[in-house]
Amino acid sequence: MLLKGVTLRGLEVFEALAKTGSVAQAAEITGLSQPAVSQQLRNLEKALGGELVDHARRPMVLTSAGRSFLGRAELVLSELRLARSELTVMDLTHLSTLTIGLIDDFDNDLTPRLATILADSLTHSHLKIITASSLEISRAIGARELHLAVGASTGELRDGITEYPLIQDPFILVAPRGFFKDPSSETDLMNRLPFLRYEREQLISRQIEAHLQRNKLEYEERFEIGSHLALMAMVARRIGWTITTPLGYMRAVRFHDQLDVFPLPIGSCARTISMFAASDWADRVPRDVATTVLRLAQTQAIDPAVSRLPWLAGNFRTLDI
Repeated sequence: MLLKGVTLRGLEVFEALAKTGSVAQAAEITGLSQPAVSQQLRNLEKALGGELVDHARRPMVLTSAGRSFLGRAELVLSELRLARSELTVMDLTHLSTLTIGLIDDFDNDLTPRLATILADSLTHSHLKIITASSLEISRAIGARELHLAVGASTGELRDGITEYPLIQDPFILVAPRGFFKDPSSETDLMNRLPFLRYEREQLISRQIEAHLQRNKLEYEERFEIGSHLALMAMVARRIGWTITTPLGYMRAVRFHDQLDVFPLPIGSCARTISMFAASDWADRVPRDVATTVLRLAQTQAIDPAVSRLPWLAGNFRTLDI
């Protein structure tokens, strides 16, 4: 059992404070008031018998005891969140078949876990899962080749299709390690290396290009790359810089030590990842699956990304459905 006074809420507060160093940001992440965040931290420190953060510094920094305890706390919270996502109850036994398309950004972790959860729920049904780009998934759901689809939203209303927004996935700048110190004040450096674009037919490429045009920015056109991993590999090799999203960046873990990541210095912008279903479907099944995707996205994508890049907190997040 947990030590007396050590609560799950206290661990969540401590994790948020460790990531942000700010009571205000921790309150935003946990949904508590700032006084409640401070009280949770005091209770946890009292239960453990020592200070976890240096209260005299702003932003707050962890003490040596706090750094040691953080790894344990994150492990506990990660396992609990994963257990919650995998125990999501979906009553899909009434379905004879389910065909679902998923954006390929989820291939690393989310899609395998969702597949096992659906397989457990569809005990006597035919299940088909495909992964593809957002545009391919959009075409397939429009042609009724899929029952459900998860991909980037175009923002357009479509007859006969119900959209359930799931994730806000902000655009971010990724550069070779050490190339930028502060890109918001070094935008001239962005012309020193080529801009590595996504292949132009991809939806993410169209959304990025539209944002650049709104800000009246033009860069030399030399490279168009259709793969997240290839794009991150080229940045790591110092061939150029790129604009992607946390979902794209987190697929390239093998290159993270060679990359620097920053908020977009040319105006904030984000794409929305949504679930789509034919409007004649009963609402319960899409909502059940959407809720499961949300929980998996939080544990498998958002939490690891915010842990690595704390400034993403509140920007890379799940949405209410």
